[in-house]
Amino acid sequence: MTPTRMRQGLRGRQGLKVVGLALLMTATAVIGIELSSRLLEYIAQEYGEDARARLERWEELHQLASRAPVERQLRLVNSFFNQVRFINDIEHWGDEDYWATPVEMLATNGADCEDFSIAKYLTLRALGVPDEQLRITYVKAIELNQAHMILAWYPTPNADPLVLDNLINDIRPASSRDDLEPVYSFNGEGLWLQRLGDSDQRIGNADRLERWTDLNDRLIDALR
Repeated sequence: MTPTRMRQGLRGRQGLKVVGLALLMTATAVIGIELSSRLLEYIAQEYGEDARARLERWEELHQLASRAPVERQLRLVNSFFNQVRFINDIEHWGDEDYWATPVEMLATNGADCEDFSIAKYLTLRALGVPDEQLRITYVKAIELNQAHMILAWYPTPNADPLVLDNLINDIRPASSRDDLEPVYSFNGEGLWLQRLGDSDQRIGNADRLERWTDLNDRLIDALR
């Protein structure tokens, strides 16, 4: 099955249920990560044993990191997902901007910057990192002169956040990433406008982002 066919299958309710069985989570209420044998068999049949192994390692990651300090959780999660190959949405999904679930990402072994950030966010939420400490952040990658997305972790509300990025494996403070210019950020609780040198300005809820809402709908429908 190609990624495009997988996406087409996900549009149907049954496809949502089958592929979504791995996630006992939503972006606003995370319970954990649990992989069913049905899901693993489906993934192995459609994508091969390597795809199944990636999902099993994701579950093992959750077990390994569940009692670790948060800084170690950040490193483990960042390193795990950064192993996935980067591929743009047009080539991968036949869509200019498709936000994939972690199951879709790992099954197809392909992701773009949004998918990396979302997968890291959802996994850290499943590990118990509070939502208010995490922001999926839309930035401009200055050297690349293009839009980009990263995950930021704030140990305290006004702290210099640490940046989890698929462009580099090192987790660095935002103040040392002068190659990134923040534009806006969001999590399960809200949406913020961000400008260099200015305080964050909350401008609403994350459900104003259509693709974020679509992603949540697919995750929620998987629980029904």
